[in-house]
Amino acid sequence: MEPKYPTISAILPVYNERENLDTLMTRLPPVLDSAADGLFEIVFVDDGSRDGSAEILDSISASDPRVRVIHFSRNFGHQAALQAGLDAAVGDAVILMDADLQDPPEVLHQFIEKWQQGYDVVYAVRRKRKENWLKRAAYSIFYRSMKVIAEIDVPLDVGDFCLMDRRVVDTLVTLRERHRFLRGLRSWVGFRQIGIEYQRDARLAGAPKYTLRKLIGLALSGYIGFSSMPLRAAAWLGFLSAAGGFSIAIWVLVRTLIELPSPPRGWASTMSVILFVGGVQLFVLGIIGEYLGRVYDEVRNRPLYVVRSRTGFSATDEASK
Repeated sequence: MEPKYPTISAILPVYNERENLDTLMTRLPPVLDSAADGLFEIVFVDDGSRDGSAEILDSISASDPRVRVIHFSRNFGHQAALQAGLDAAVGDAVILMDADLQDPPEVLHQFIEKWQQGYDVVYAVRRKRKENWLKRAAYSIFYRSMKVIAEIDVPLDVGDFCLMDRRVVDTLVTLRERHRFLRGLRSWVGFRQIGIEYQRDARLAGAPKYTLRKLIGLALSGYIGFSSMPLRAAAWLGFLSAAGGFSIAIWVLVRTLIELPSPPRGWASTMSVILFVGGVQLFVLGIIGEYLGRVYDEVRNRPLYVVRSRTGFSATDEASK
């Protein structure tokens, strides 16, 4: 009798989430069980947790053969963890979601229903977020500015929470760029996509793992990875600065020709111009440096992540990795 491969694979990155794992495992498996007739797998990617999450995940995998765990050698980040799950998943459809239960498992019924109707990508649209106003405002500004400057159509208020058909996953797996912005790559590959609105819950327990620094890095990956607009803006800023300087020079020349030259007056205006021009130059160099830094990372061709161990995978799975 041939083994039955899972219809649905659920990928969940984990970084210090021990407070949420028990509740997650009481809510997620029943949803997948009813939606996929028991043919599912849950792939946890331990992103270098240091709070005992790794041991809890191994214990869950030992008691449930449908649960698999990938342990990173250190913290490589949320996007790398999602990619590791995509590399390992074998289901006909693959779900990406967070382990902090801000992405409610109960929404997955709607995802799977749309997938069965023929959609290749079903993504969740955040109708409401239970977070502080500053974070909500920052996300809103990012998504709307990304919508304006991106060279692809990135849906508003959409994160990584989604379901993707196997052919979409196979395409994403071939894209090995280092600074990953999966929600952008998901839009870039195309296929038939649809969004479903949901209310993003507050974190069940623990502290958010996306720090301000990580959020800024993710935003830069989105801006730089899917738009050359910052480079064009830098060029236009340089042009406007040069035009402004040329206009001032013309104005001084004309005034000198039609009036008697006045004696020099202080240094404040001169310093302000020098500092402004210097600031513009450094700003432009910073933009160019961001692009060059990413090119350098691609040229080094280091792996996206390093796996320390795997739990719950068969010998055949291990040999294929």
